[in-house]
Amino acid sequence: MGRVNQLDVPPVLVTGATGRVGRVVIDQLLDAGVRVRVLARRSEAAATLPAKVEVFTGDLTVPESLDPALDGAGSVFLVWTAPPQTTAAVVERLEAHVRRVVFLSSPHRTPHPFFQQPNPVAALHADIERLIAATGLESTIIRPGMLASNSLAWWAPAIRTGKVVRWPYGAAETAPVDDRDVAAVAARTLYQDGYAGGDYVLTGPESLTQAAQVDVIGEALVRRIAFEEMTPDEFRSLSEGTASSSVVDMLLAAWSAAVGQPAYVTTAVADILGTAPRTFRQWAADHATAFTEGS
Repeated sequence: MGRVNQLDVPPVLVTGATGRVGRVVIDQLLDAGVRVRVLARRSEAAATLPAKVEVFTGDLTVPESLDPALDGAGSVFLVWTAPPQTTAAVVERLEAHVRRVVFLSSPHRTPHPFFQQPNPVAALHADIERLIAATGLESTIIRPGMLASNSLAWWAPAIRTGKVVRWPYGAAETAPVDDRDVAAVAARTLYQDGYAGGDYVLTGPESLTQAAQVDVIGEALVRRIAFEEMTPDEFRSLSEGTASSSVVDMLLAAWSAAVGQPAYVTTAVADILGTAPRTFRQWAADHATAFTEGS
């Protein structure tokens, strides 16, 4: 990604800056020479961010708190991490201050059974998309499929301690996309022209069962990781207290629908970046230490 003339590109405001994708978007923008602003609920967040980043304290649940961060900005990377009550007011503020918004959504429009299960998060995303479409903003919607980094939350605890990975629907196929590729696409569409109206489903390059993904992680660690099928009810019990029942039900329904179906795979990452998306094998090799730390 080439560098830009900072005088030609107004600052980009990043929300969700400490999240898995938002944090990498910041690095991608800085590498390209783009000035970056961050919206943070607490000023302490600045301690974890690069020194070049300008931090503004604000909260999506208090729309007027966004005004200082938006004043003079050119585009916004919108990651909705708040309750839905203020979505309309926030989008109004965006329209009043900036030219462009890139929204991190989900593939709820994708014609594949995996993405067609009832999903409260997808319903929220669809509402925000409708609000954005009704404005005069230049908008780009990016829709990551299954993030490769999900495996850190799902399987790393067992792998670190040498236990069997127990998981439901091991035969369910997904196409994990590297968070770094999602961030690179977001950064490109935030400061380069030509993506207004774009709607991109971002996936990795290959369909892999969940059990095969665990095998790939084992290859990166140069050891075999045992995989054992878990029942949906066992998964529900295991997830109590860590995820809402609606999210758990959505995941189980999606995995069930994906069994025996190749994952939905797109070329969007390569189309936008001009380079092939990273494979899950590449992701696992680059993150191998995350599966061994603390073991």
